[in-house]
Formats: sequence, structure tokens, C-alpha cells
Amino acid sequence: MSDYGKLQAIIDESEHIVFFGGAGVSTESGIPDFRSKDGLYNQHDVQFERYSPEYLLSINCLEDEPNVFYEFYRQKLNVEGIEPNGAHKKLAEMEKKGKLDGIITQNIDGLHQKAGSVNVQEVHGSTLRNYCKRCHKKYPGDYIFTSEDKIPKCKICGGMIRPDVTLYGESLPEDAWMNSVKLIANADCLIIGGTSLVVNPAASLAMRFRGKNLIVINRDVTPADRMATLVFHESISKVLESIKL
Repeated sequence: MSDYGKLQAIIDESEHIVFFGGAGVSTESGIPDFRSKDGLYNQHDVQFERYSPEYLLSINCLEDEPNVFYEFYRQKLNVEGIEPNGAHKKLAEMEKKGKLDGIITQNIDGLHQKAGSVNVQEVHGSTLRNYCKRCHKKYPGDYIFTSEDKIPKCKICGGMIRPDVTLYGESLPEDAWMNSVKLIANADCLIIGGTSLVVNPAASLAMRFRGKNLIVINRDVTPADRMATLVFHESISKVLESIKL
């Protein structure tokens, strides 16, 4: 039996499937990942070259050099016009048909929801939500990208508007974390896709899986490969779209 046949058999027999995904899920939609040779961290822009990528997306940069933070954020993290790809759509279909309990994503682009998925745990937050640091008033997803102010300000209290994204130096959102832990604890099949599993603490979630079948879909080798039932080093859309429901 081919690996694709084995995958289909696992999907057919599993009752509680959970998907854990990272940047590689969205690269086929045109969103660069972070660490590959063409990723966000290897785009050598002159205006940012004296900063480390981790600093540019850190709470320290936001607080100490907000002009730099927002310039980088506006240039690199605007997902307007980006559409879900086959992987997002297949996962939404799996959930709709009762074959997927939920999605745990490290992505901040909202493409899973745009594809129709409902139970999505965003452990790194989302660029589609913003709020005032001072009064916590919520603002729409395009507010930072369309604001004429270099540092977007709250219309109510004048405080700084920030994205609802987990920056370097911040803790993961507690609700998303606890919901993710519960999903994995109840899963009999975990599909890990499009993530190198090197960013903690999010990556440590995958290591909590104790169910029957672990499937890894990633172009490069991951720490989970040696524990997996099946490993695919190829397009995540191609693999997921092969599943028949």
C-alpha cells in the first residue's frame, strides 16, 4: 500500500483528528514563511538590516522603537487579498464533515477561518484583530495598515493600537493554549503540517500527543519525524487534497 493509501486508511479509522500547523500551510497562498531561504527572516531589506528579525517582531521593539515596528509590520504582515489554498479548504471540509475536531495554528493570517474552519486555536494570535494597549478598545484588522499615523492611536483614549499577535517576549494566549492542550489530549490522530517545530512553546504542544497515529507533512525534516506513523516531505496541499471524505 502506498503512503497515500495508508493516510486514507488512518483518516477513515480515526475518530478524533487534530491538525497542528505552521507557516508552511500558507506559503502556497503566497505568504512567505519565516526561516526558509526565501522566508521573511532572510529578506535583506536595507532599512531593517541592522535589526534581527526576532527583534522586529518583539514586544521590546513595539515599546522601544514603535516607528520601526510598525514600518516592518505594515510592509511584511499585510494579508489583504490573500486567499486560502487547497490545504486550508480540505481542513475546513474535514471539520464540516465531522472528521476533524479542530485546528491549532501558529499562523496569524486568518486563512483557516476564511476557508470556513470554525474551531481554530490561534496560539500566536492574529493580524486580523487589533486593540488599544491602554483602554483595550477593539479595532478592525485593516486599522493598522490603513491608519495615516505612523503609530496608530486610539480614537477614544489616544493610546497606541497594537495587533493581537503574540510577539517575541510575550506569553501565548491562555485560552488558545488550554484549548489546544485539550484537543491534543483527546486526539487519536494528530496531523502536523507546514512547521519545523523549532518555535517553542507552541511546538511543545505537538510533543504532548499520545494518540495512535502521528502524521507529519513538511518539506524539511522535523523533530517529530522519528516518532511519526507517516511522513510526507512534499506539498501539504497535495497530501491533504488526496484525502477522500
